[in-house]
Amino acid sequence: MKRFRLPLALLVATFTVSGCGFTPLYGSSTVNGALSAIEVVAADGRAGYLLREQLDDALARDVRVLPSHRLIFAVEEKRFARGVRIDNVANRYELNMIVTWRLVSAETGVDVRKGVTSAAVTFDSADQPYAAIAAQQDGQERAAAEVARKIQLDLAAWLAGKAPAA
Repeated sequence: MKRFRLPLALLVATFTVSGCGFTPLYGSSTVNGALSAIEVVAADGRAGYLLREQLDDALARDVRVLPSHRLIFAVEEKRFARGVRIDNVANRYELNMIVTWRLVSAETGVDVRKGVTSAAVTFDSADQPYAAIAAQQDGQERAAAEVARKIQLDLAAWLAGKAPAA
């Protein structure tokens, strides 16, 4: 039977990083447990629904646990024409998704953290109506994923005590 041996360089690197006081943001089960206890309240519209789905995934919502906080948000979308063909028809758009959010304590109902997070994505607009709709919806999905990632990072840093007060 072969025994598994760690290479010396990996062993030295592990002790060097842990010795300097570096702690990974998600290295604490406290942060992961606190994130999974956040209930996301969906905003109206397709973008609100997509963002709620992305946030539930990003925060790893555990439905078996009573929520300690509620994340309430409002979504604003702006679309700008960025590429114009020779016949003056836009063929490329930029979608800006701006999300104003607040984290509310489920126990007291008091805001404990709030912020504004945004993401900008671009998408092509085809001449065919179905393709244009599909491209716009894909842009919304990508923007929602990016905003969810940014909110997750902000909340994780705040829960770990590494974020400035809002």
